[in-house]
Amino acid sequence: MNVSPVDQAVITQALIAAADEMGIKLIRSAHSPVVREAQDCSAAILDHQGRVVSQADLIPIQLGSVTHTFRACLEHHPLETLEDGDFLINNDPYSGGQHLPDIFLFSPIFLDGTLIGVTATVVHHIDLGGGAPGLNPDAGDVHEEGITFPPSRWSIDRDWNGGPFERLVRANVRMPEATIGDLNAQFAANAVGGERLKGMCRKFGTQTVFAAMDEMLSYSERRIRAAIAAAPDGTWRGEAWLDDDGVGNDPVPIRASVTISGDSIAVDFAGTAAQVPTNLNNPFASTASSAVACIKAVLTDPDIPFNEGAERAITVMALYGSLVNPRPPAPVRARLLPSYRVVNAVMNALAGAVPDRVIAPGFDTTTVSCLSHRNDDGYNIYLEIFGGGYGAGPDNDGCDAVDSMLSNCSNIPIEAMESDYPFFRVEDYSLRCDSGGRGRQRGGMGFQRIYRILDSNVTFATYGDRFRIGAEGMFGGGPGATAETFVERGGQRIRLRSKQRFPLSRGDRLVVRTGGGGGYGPAGDRDAGMIERDRRDGFASHP
Repeated sequence: MNVSPVDQAVITQALIAAADEMGIKLIRSAHSPVVREAQDCSAAILDHQGRVVSQADLIPIQLGSVTHTFRACLEHHPLETLEDGDFLINNDPYSGGQHLPDIFLFSPIFLDGTLIGVTATVVHHIDLGGGAPGLNPDAGDVHEEGITFPPSRWSIDRDWNGGPFERLVRANVRMPEATIGDLNAQFAANAVGGERLKGMCRKFGTQTVFAAMDEMLSYSERRIRAAIAAAPDGTWRGEAWLDDDGVGNDPVPIRASVTISGDSIAVDFAGTAAQVPTNLNNPFASTASSAVACIKAVLTDPDIPFNEGAERAITVMALYGSLVNPRPPAPVRARLLPSYRVVNAVMNALAGAVPDRVIAPGFDTTTVSCLSHRNDDGYNIYLEIFGGGYGAGPDNDGCDAVDSMLSNCSNIPIEAMESDYPFFRVEDYSLRCDSGGRGRQRGGMGFQRIYRILDSNVTFATYGDRFRIGAEGMFGGGPGATAETFVERGGQRIRLRSKQRFPLSRGDRLVVRTGGGGGYGPAGDRDAGMIERDRRDGFASHP
């Protein structure tokens, strides 16, 4: 069926707007600050064949895996078996999911008895049980990280709203009101997207909308293939290193081989380290999503819609049992750490093919800070995801103190923290002078956050990286500063590892410092005016 150019444009933009509206509804309806303020969530619309056609501009690592997560659901519950009022849920890292806190919720949408599409949301939930509140860096397997919801089908009327599935969730989490509240926000956002999809089908006709969705996927595929074809053919290799595996001190390699052939590209992670006993393992859906996100960012233009069509020209391969495609039941909670090294390795490989389109490595590390407090009323759990300095590019300095490209979270305002978490106070939130790597273009700066602990029974849990290996510069640029975390207790400074739990006492000061991005080009080539500006603004102390 042919769709007129005008109708195609209107439907395309309406589907993108509907996904964005879902994301806004999700954020505004959420209970937890990690969603309400930090926006650690995503939304998407799938067509009647279960293909992702539009996504909100939120968290790339989540968006790129919607396809994998939904396909795992369809293996158990084919589209033709779904009914109005059903929902599908999946957070299983070994069935297309990411890590357990990211719960994917899918709502099939029907109009006059016909399936017209599926709306999808994913939220990072603060606590899903497991061996420790909010975050368990000591987990020996995925079961110690929380409850797993395998790809499964439920009825919102029968099983939710006080039904057996809601009661099951409540019984297995430490903050049930927060978890149930955030899941209800997902249901609400899915419903909004469903109403918008029904409205489009009523206005244009279901078959016209279906045809427009087909063209959206084909358009993205054509644009992606054209961008790949503009790059030279060949094979390039890159690598990146995690500081350690969470137990020893030896760096852990991630290696990527990128082959461009005509209008297609293949990424092979042969040579990457084997899976590890700690939670640094990366489920394959996260690995594929990270590689695709990097390729799209480097080779293509930002106006290309990121949907399932964009992935058709890209093949990702990883050895089963490796760090980037682990066997169950390996723990995976910190999977964003290797995901970022996937980006770094692919970016370093692409630097050989298109050197003018890449940027230097950034801090590129998800530093998760989790403070949990328990009293007679139960648990109160604060969790925030920190970034640092972006890598510099050929024509620009790196951004300062921002989350990295795969996560893209906002920060939680200090005022919101003081309202929700009375057991600590933030005493400092500032940029780190000299933390960005030197270069013709300097790397972005990391930041410092200092917490004063105001009560007893508080535990800090974290995972991060780049405590030993800073973000490398590119084409002669210098490395960014490394990260560090420590506790000030009386006159003592207690240094913490990048991945651990630590009990805190009333009066302690917890200091979290993130690292900077790598510089681009020789530092001697930097413009004198830019050097003076950095010194004047307190960004750099060196000449």
